[in-house]
Amino acid sequence: MGLGTLAKQTAIYGVSTIVVRFLSYLLTPIYTRVFSQAEYGVVTDIYALIPFALVLLSMGMESSYFRFAAKAEAEGGDVKRNKARVFATTWGATIVASIIFFVVVMLWKMPIAKAMGAVYAANPEYVIMVAGIIVLDVIAMLPFSRLREQGRAGKFVFLKACSVVINVGLATAFLLMGLFENSFGVGWVFATNLIASAATLVLILPTTNRILPRINWRLLRRILIYSLPLLIGGIAGTANEFIDRQMIKYIIPEDSMAQLGVYGAITKIAVVMLLFTQMYRLAAEPYFLANFSKEEFVESNAAAMKYYIIASMAIFLGIALFRDLFALIVGGAFREGVYILPVILGANILAGVWLNLSFWYKREEKTRYAIYVTFIGLAFTVGMNLLLLPKWGYYGAAWARFIAEAAMVAVSYYLNRKYFPTPYNLRRIGEYVVVAMTLYVVGECSIYYLREMPWLMWSANALLFIAFGCYAVRREGIDVGAMMAHLKKKLLHR
Repeated sequence: MGLGTLAKQTAIYGVSTIVVRFLSYLLTPIYTRVFSQAEYGVVTDIYALIPFALVLLSMGMESSYFRFAAKAEAEGGDVKRNKARVFATTWGATIVASIIFFVVVMLWKMPIAKAMGAVYAANPEYVIMVAGIIVLDVIAMLPFSRLREQGRAGKFVFLKACSVVINVGLATAFLLMGLFENSFGVGWVFATNLIASAATLVLILPTTNRILPRINWRLLRRILIYSLPLLIGGIAGTANEFIDRQMIKYIIPEDSMAQLGVYGAITKIAVVMLLFTQMYRLAAEPYFLANFSKEEFVESNAAAMKYYIIASMAIFLGIALFRDLFALIVGGAFREGVYILPVILGANILAGVWLNLSFWYKREEKTRYAIYVTFIGLAFTVGMNLLLLPKWGYYGAAWARFIAEAAMVAVSYYLNRKYFPTPYNLRRIGEYVVVAMTLYVVGECSIYYLREMPWLMWSANALLFIAFGCYAVRREGIDVGAMMAHLKKKLLHR
């Protein structure tokens, strides 16, 4: 098992995930042109709350399933039966948790709606629909993880694509029918998602090979010892990523939902960086949690970090240097916030660095370190938002996110050096960061001085982007000709 396997899986997830997410992000141009800033703020608010519920109800079972499935394979015996038992137990636990959650929401829907704000108190059906989305997604989560563990990337992506196509198709149909303009408003956004989630669950159930969700309580106790620190860390990690939306909602005194709408729309523009981080996580998590020697692990993880930085800095330049073009994704009323885009991109890069630094303690089953790291990040997130939001609004939220991610990277790196030293090539990594940021500063000057000559400005920035790619290829000694010949040979043999 080498980096080639990880690269191949990343590429499979990458190309397909880009297509799927591109379809999904077609909703952003629709919604930011149909809804006002405040109305889109409701959408941003809800889709910042859903990840909290997903993390809470999944209870860290995804990582647990990967780890315990790998252990079942290493122990030998009836591997198929033992893996099925791990799957049945983790799946059963998440189903029980999601059912309890839905019952609680149904019983206390009005108090929950009032606590969320006036919009939800006036439309408690929003709360019920969102609870339904959460339950359906949680039930489908472990079957999707099983596909990843089995290396069935094609099936995984096909089913994800079906969900997105249904969602986008319904949204487009509702738009053409004029439903978004009636009194139900943004409720139609949640209705399309609910239908898509239900259809996805129906489609993925056959992939479970009739394994029933049945909890083995002895096994569950072992899994919970491993997963509970991941759950606590996951809640804090999700808070790091999404609590800024809630703080904007409650701390900014005026036009908070409008500012939330603009902030949410601009974070959507960072789609490519999010896609790359997501596709890398999908491939890297089962890869690095598999059973192979420590020497192989540290070598692969160190190399993966370097190549992650190269790719992410290239994506950063591609978006930051052409942010005015990417701003066309959202409606005109939302483009006022595009200046925060480079900060958000930087935060997303740091999130991927932290992901790389987390694999060692997941592999060593020392998941308590996830708690230390994420709670330090959460402390920075809350503290910096309290300090910056009243002064800078959503610009302060962007910087608070960046600072929190940087703090988590610093703590993760310290823990890695102390307990599981990995030979990251910091000099080479730093070199790529410095080169990319230098090119970015030159590009900013181009944007400032050549704005009246857009074609010259875009040409100059395109050359800067190409320069980084050429530098990386030359510095790493990559034989592009040989790579192209190999790819051509593979395509011709198909």
